[in-house]
Parts: sequence; structure tokens; C-alpha cells
Amino acid sequence: MNTTKLPKVHLRELTIDDTEDRYQWCLDKEVTKHLNMPEKYPPFSREETQAWIEMCINKTNGYEQKAIITEEGKHIGWIDFKNIDKLNKHAELGIAIGDKNYWGKGYGLSAMNEMLIWGFQQLELNKIWLRVEIDNENAIKSYKNMEYVEEGILRQDRLRNGEFVDRLRMSILKDEFFN
Repeated sequence: MNTTKLPKVHLRELTIDDTEDRYQWCLDKEVTKHLNMPEKYPPFSREETQAWIEMCINKTNGYEQKAIITEEGKHIGWIDFKNIDKLNKHAELGIAIGDKNYWGKGYGLSAMNEMLIWGFQQLELNKIWLRVEIDNENAIKSYKNMEYVEEGILRQDRLRNGEFVDRLRMSILKDEFFN
């Protein structure tokens, strides 16, 4: 993928100061529609949001989560690895642009590119995979733009609004990414 036209972002470690942004984003049902969230509103209280961020900072929940920051210094979302399998050298990627003003402008692709570089080089992963709901067409399109490959359908893999939704599993290999 040609990343020269993408907006510049950088990834940084989370801080407690990220709590309010994250809490506000979780109040927007359009932002959380395709995220794994509890079936309540709001899905998380401020206190629960802060506790989650503290677990990420302290690395006690199995997530390597980073804040996505624009070139101008604005916090717009998060990206993470979870289900990290050091033996088999793969991990699951998750991403959310919480600030809808930055949707559809390449910020997610730019953040994903940075995270893939970090995962393949620093964590020495061989494969980075993800699960995406089959009706999340914009996300699937962006993953294909990043040259993720479809691996298969995970049937009834997520409970959303009382109904089971299929998810597509996609992945990218280290060799594919760097070629």
C-alpha cells in the first residue's frame, strides 16, 4: 500500500488523561456499533473507563494498547494488540477512531501501518489478524487496502443487540506487509 498520501499520526502509550476522550466516544452509538461493548448505555462509566486505561498502562489485561495522535497533537482513537501468541508469533489487532471528524480520511490506515511496523519489528510477530463484522463494509475495505487477506467467516461470532453476527477473519503476514 502507498502510505505517502496518508495523514501522519503517531502512536503513544495511554495516559490517565485519555479517560475523558474515551468516555465521550463510548457515549456515541455510531462509534461503538462495531466494537465489543456491554449491552447497556452507557457501555462504561467514567470510572470503568479509567480502570480499563489503568490496566492497559500497567499491562495487566493482555492488551498492548496505544493512543492515536494526529500530527497536530489531537487524540482521535486507539489501536491495540490482544491475544498475543508469542510462541506462534501472532496477535489480534483492534482499532477505533473515536473522533468521527477523522473518519474516512486515512487516519485509521495510517495508525494501522504504524502498529503493523511495530508489531512485526518490535514484537517480532509473523502474522497480525483481526475479526470484523461482515456488515462493517468501510472497515473491510480499509483492511483490504492494507492488503489483509480473508481467512474465513466466523459464524455467529458476536452478540450485538440481542442477535448473533458473523465476523470475517482477516490477516496479514510479515512478508506480505514488507513486500
